[in-house]
This record gives sequence, C-alpha cells and structure tokens, in this order.
Amino acid sequence: MTHMNWKQIALNWADFRAGIKEQWSKINDGHLDAIAGSREKLIGSIRKAYGTSQEQVEKQVTSWTKRVTQQDPP
Repeated sequence: MTHMNWKQIALNWADFRAGIKEQWSKINDGHLDAIAGSREKLIGSIRKAYGTSQEQVEKQVTSWTKRVTQQDPP
C-alpha cells in the first residue's frame, strides 16, 4: 500500500513539494530537485538535515505519505 501511495507522490512530485517543505522545513528546493520523487533520497535528506535515525524518518515519511495520499490531490 505504501509503495502505491508513494508512486502517486513520485508521479506528481511538483504538487507535493510544498507539503514536504511544510512538514520538514530544513528541506529546501535544492534538496527537492535532487530528490526528484525518490522516497529513499527524501529519507536520506531528512536524516542528514535533522540527524534523525533511519527508523524514525521511515515512520515520519510513511505517516506523511498516508496522510497526503488520503486527501484530495493538491
């Protein structure tokens, strides 16, 4: 389920950028350009920016993904 939800985000990356910056304010446009819809790159960028564990970031990204993909598209 998470994989399919992330596919929706990756395909509509430009639409989700603002929400990512709102959720993780240390992630900037340069990061988002480099991430380019990759969940793994997003997780790596969040870990680097916040010094958070892999497990914690995975939980945050999964929770955010579920929340934004259950709403109406941005």
